[in-house]
Amino acid sequence: MKQITVEAKQENLQRVWTLIEGVLKACGCSQKVCHQVELAVEEIYVNIASYAYGHESGPVTVEAEGFPEEGKLTILFRDRGRPFDPLKKQDPDITLAAEKRKCGGLGIFMVKKMMDEVSYEFRDGSNVLTIKKYF
Repeated sequence: MKQITVEAKQENLQRVWTLIEGVLKACGCSQKVCHQVELAVEEIYVNIASYAYGHESGPVTVEAEGFPEEGKLTILFRDRGRPFDPLKKQDPDITLAAEKRKCGGLGIFMVKKMMDEVSYEFRDGSNVLTIKKYF
């Protein structure tokens, strides 16, 4: 398992992506899978950096593990920000025109559609969001 802990700031996204990219390469994932994972990681990380700690900042830990023999990738995000389960947010009605939809929720909706499993729990004072992708 690879792991990194950084300040939850948008400028640290590249450090997180470097870790994820290494795991994807070691697994031999297709370009399509890499792109889907990149979008999901960016969406989740930017949301943590933008909202988890309010106007303050705090740490976010990202753990990634690939299982090439099983064709599976697991990525876990852990922060100590305010408790928030993004999976409880109602999915946007994508049949409506963009200007008629409520703001927010489209990013996590895309994550749920692109990843094979997405789960959340509040454990030991931390938000823990886990995504899995099968390839």
